[in-house]
Amino acid sequence: MIRKCSDKDFEEIYQIINDAAIAYKGVIPADRWHEPYMSKDHLRGEIDDGVNFWGLEEQGILMGVMGIQDRRDVTLIRHAYVRTAKRNLGIGSRLLAHLEPLSEKTILIGTWAAAFWAVAFYEKHGYSLVTPEEKNRLLKKYWNIPERQVETSVVLRNTKPG
Repeated sequence: MIRKCSDKDFEEIYQIINDAAIAYKGVIPADRWHEPYMSKDHLRGEIDDGVNFWGLEEQGILMGVMGIQDRRDVTLIRHAYVRTAKRNLGIGSRLLAHLEPLSEKTILIGTWAAAFWAVAFYEKHGYSLVTPEEKNRLLKKYWNIPERQVETSVVLRNTKPG
């Protein structure tokens, strides 16, 4: 079952993000890796800034989460993570398919350039990489991330029809 997450899910969201983000260790630039990958304060800040998390739940346990954030004229997909033990079972695909219809705007997704599996996942679902110049403009306009993260990230876009 896919459902909107609530405050009671905070700890589980935190655990899923940090479990799944282990895949980035040794892949993303070392100066961007943290232990834990996302602190509780950072996660709380993301939620306070309007990231609404949705989760896929099985037998009362969240298996994966994905955030959606309205940013003026676009919608951002943020913080998409699936428990390491539950990867490659379609959880991310189901979450993305659930979130896409919630917006009639262009959807943008930012991820690490070195996370080839994440880029391939979004491309499989109809997203395309924007040019490096457009990426820099979009990341600075819609995200609140450090310059170093802008340098080492990509943006993918899926424009809504009509």
